[in-house]
Amino acid sequence: MPEGDVAIRIGGAAGDGVTSTGEVYAIACARSGLHVTTYESYQSVIRGGHVWFQIRAANEKRYSQGDTFQLLIGLDQQTLDVHAPLLSAPGGVIHDNDRHDLDEGILPEGVQSLPVPAQAISMDVSGKPLMQNVATLGALAHHVGLDLKVLHGSLAKMFGRKGEEIVKLNETVAERGYRHAAKQHKPFEFALRPNGEGRLLMSGHESLCLGALAGGVKLVAQYPMTPASGIMHWMAAHAKDYGVLVKQTEDELAAMNLVIGANFAGARAMTATSGGGYALMVEATGLAGMTETPAVIVEAQRVGPSTGLPTKTEQGDLQMVFGASQGDFPRIILAPRSPEECYEAAWRAFNLAESYQCPVFILTDLYLGEMWRTVEPPDFQVPIIRGLVAEDGGEGYRRYEITESGVSPRAFPGQAGLMFIAGSDEHDEKGELISDIRAGLPEYVDTRTRMMEKRMRKLETALNEMKPPELWGPEDADLTIVSWGSTQAAVRDALEILKGTGITANSLEFFDLWPLRVDEARRALEAASETLMVEGNYTGQFHRLLRAETGIALGHALRKYDGEPFYPREIVAKAEEVLRGR
Repeated sequence: MPEGDVAIRIGGAAGDGVTSTGEVYAIACARSGLHVTTYESYQSVIRGGHVWFQIRAANEKRYSQGDTFQLLIGLDQQTLDVHAPLLSAPGGVIHDNDRHDLDEGILPEGVQSLPVPAQAISMDVSGKPLMQNVATLGALAHHVGLDLKVLHGSLAKMFGRKGEEIVKLNETVAERGYRHAAKQHKPFEFALRPNGEGRLLMSGHESLCLGALAGGVKLVAQYPMTPASGIMHWMAAHAKDYGVLVKQTEDELAAMNLVIGANFAGARAMTATSGGGYALMVEATGLAGMTETPAVIVEAQRVGPSTGLPTKTEQGDLQMVFGASQGDFPRIILAPRSPEECYEAAWRAFNLAESYQCPVFILTDLYLGEMWRTVEPPDFQVPIIRGLVAEDGGEGYRRYEITESGVSPRAFPGQAGLMFIAGSDEHDEKGELISDIRAGLPEYVDTRTRMMEKRMRKLETALNEMKPPELWGPEDADLTIVSWGSTQAAVRDALEILKGTGITANSLEFFDLWPLRVDEARRALEAASETLMVEGNYTGQFHRLLRAETGIALGHALRKYDGEPFYPREIVAKAEEVLRGR
């Protein structure tokens, strides 16, 4: 790690409080003015199974969880055995040596044992062992040079709902852990410079929820599925304050159909799920396509197929949402790269869905959705664009009027004189069905052709609102690393490492995936000296899309599909291999 850049890892079994311990430390670092990124690795069980939480704090902005870690809090024996050999020097292992045995022979050179009698401290202060994790946090605050008062503030935020007495007990336990560590060891000289100017800390999905609220969402219909469940949990917790109806449906089919019905009636509605859940929504997505009804779908990717690895991350669902449901119909696909962009993607999705009267997908994944990162406060003054809406009254209203843009005037139930048919069958401009007895007659063969072309013209119109790929870094580079969505995090950090080795690299980052700004993408790829595509799936789904649309095959690929996120050093190693082979 560079100077002023420190990562700590907390490990234990599910139910040991690993997450809450990590969150308290992350909040304390953010409140101190440090830049923070997190990553949590967990299993799909309530108790048992191995869990670890990594928090990276730095003086300068960082994007990923980093490659390594300097300090480890071991809450069980497995954590000590598995993670202690992976530490980087200078560093240490904070552990309760009354409860667990640390074999110091497995520690890398420059890494030391930092024992703290955490359970004994908790028992002495509260009479219970429940606060032992807080004692280790107190010791951690000493070792990284974190102000104990800031840690106390984070404990108050985490446990304030339990009452002042519980908060005071936690503060006392933290202080005891801090003092014990101070007596035994000097703090590490990590050169962190907390400035006291607190930073906002959010996950991608929390940010997305805020963006949906800013965009005027009124209904969230969802069936729980990791990693999208956090969206429903957050929305439900804040629904009353913001006038949003949150409905946990009996299944994903009902969720998607509720969203279509609400949008048909004029309310902004969304659903969120993962790949297996979206598979059940595919048929209803086709209904939205045929009836030209807006719909916003958050598809939070995890490892598949089937149940796969439900608590791990991947970018394997692009092909599914790109081709979901039978037949052709327009859809828009956004793939935010960061928590900040999750916010923007949410409110943009509602505007795009209503402007072009079609489904809009927001592709996230477990890594982006659940990763916390310090961000700048969002701007809540966002535009609300309802699209082309018919006026009250009028004769011969044509809901699906054939227009140059492909967008027809939309009407809501109850508008005087604007009744129409919205069936799942192909139809004419008024909505009258042309299937069954009319299909095949020359007049209606032509109607089908014209209606199909009208709908698909929306993509040509919507293209003007799609953002072109962003080139990050120097234009004249030895290597251009191409990525989409959440892989930006590791790529950005890899660029910094490559710069230190003397390699000039940049990144071409895609976030509005469909309709694709083909001309800009082609120009950027043609200008690249050498290319490396980085994406989290086996088949290179976006790589194939780029090649199909631009006619350019990228030179090299780095693909990952083991359930773990990309680490900067993996990209650095591949970049060096590519350039050595030129």
